[in-house]
Amino acid sequence: MNEDKKEPEAENESTAPQADAVPVPDGSQTTSVDKAESQTDEDKDKVPEVPRPQYEKWPGEWYVLHTYSGYEDAVAESLKQRIDSLDMQDKIFGVLVPKENQIEIRSGKRRTVEKKIFPGYVLVNMNVTEDSWYVVRNTPNVTGFIGSGTVPVPVSQAEIQTILKRMAIEEPKYKIDLKSGDLVHINDGPFKSYNGTVSEVDEERGKIKVLVSIFGRETPVELDFLQVKKV
Repeated sequence: MNEDKKEPEAENESTAPQADAVPVPDGSQTTSVDKAESQTDEDKDKVPEVPRPQYEKWPGEWYVLHTYSGYEDAVAESLKQRIDSLDMQDKIFGVLVPKENQIEIRSGKRRTVEKKIFPGYVLVNMNVTEDSWYVVRNTPNVTGFIGSGTVPVPVSQAEIQTILKRMAIEEPKYKIDLKSGDLVHINDGPFKSYNGTVSEVDEERGKIKVLVSIFGRETPVELDFLQVKKV
């Protein structure tokens, strides 16, 4: 008599060990990597803010003081001390001696120097009252306000912006004691030992054009400031 053979029972699926489920992003969720990349892109698009100079934040109007030549910095320092000692900070906001960087060429060498834009003048930002006028006007070495009579006249915004923009330029300008019509001696380059006459001066590039006589004809030659010496 044949006995029915029992087939082994399959293991219950519920008892089999299962691996932990791994969540799969469905596209609607934002991962930390996505956020980091997004922030990086945003940071790239941001233009770094350049801090504004302190004098651009002063709330008063700009006035021009006339001083004895050579005393501009001394006047500015003295006036700042008077503002503090007399508690005038709410009426006189700041003092400025406009300066810019220039390149001078002396003895064949270049050097960057800080030069006053308007020798003999100082800018002051203030609200004019009887008290503030008296404090400024009686600062040592100040000869007066620029204006009609004793009434100070403020500088126009267009003019003051031009001055402040000029002060903010970091690239120095060339400065040399040459002008159109000056006779110069060329001491370097292919035209060395020639004499010529300056026809153009380009202080922005540090270049000049010199008319040199070659074969009886005046030929314009562009040279560096360093290549010539005033005769």
